[in-house]
Amino acid sequence: MKPDTDPHDEEYVMPCAEALLAGTLALMTGHAQSDCARQRMLMAHKICANLDILGQKSDLTPNFRTVVLRLHRHWDALATDLKPAARQMLHHDTLLPETQFWHPVAARVQ
Repeated sequence: MKPDTDPHDEEYVMPCAEALLAGTLALMTGHAQSDCARQRMLMAHKICANLDILGQKSDLTPNFRTVVLRLHRHWDALATDLKPAARQMLHHDTLLPETQFWHPVAARVQ
């Protein structure tokens, strides 16, 4: 570790595939911890998309890509296996609980 590096700094520099994998793992953690069905479904769709991208990365080993593509199939089934109420909620314009106090978007900027 460099002497001028703060060990508590949460900014990391990593290759694209590693960054995508780290973000996907963070989304998986969020999916497991969230009580909001809409958030969980949105995260499941993003996890599925990230795994698809990772599975296409040529700089990853074939065995790793195989594992990622198997995970993609699992998450794809999870993301598309929505109950009708959850599917409607996913495309409905209701606000997520944490955004209910945000200011509305201005109709025009001066």
